[in-house]
Amino acid sequence: MSLFSIGKKEKTSCCCGSCDAKSMEEAERAKTEGASVKILGSGCPKCNQLEAATKEALEQLGMDSAIDHVTDFSQIAAYGVMSTPALVVDGKVVSYGKVLTADEVAIILQKIR
Repeated sequence: MSLFSIGKKEKTSCCCGSCDAKSMEEAERAKTEGASVKILGSGCPKCNQLEAATKEALEQLGMDSAIDHVTDFSQIAAYGVMSTPALVVDGKVVSYGKVLTADEVAIILQKIR
């Protein structure tokens, strides 16, 4: 405890300012629920490009997986991702901070599955 925090309530927060214990608990639970392929990002053009490339890769490989696009920053933070877009397969972050091509996503999916 620092001298500055004596007598003050310590407040937890994160980069987006809305990460309390409840939202972080929900984010942890969301990591294991839902689709096994997830795109993490705000919904910007790069995130949408990665989602399109992932859909194309899944079609090329004949895989029938739903894609969940996670835009909630507390859920993204729960994965430890600080640079989006990110690709998560079966709960594991396999790429972050760049837009992959459909061929690159297909290679990743083949290695993992």
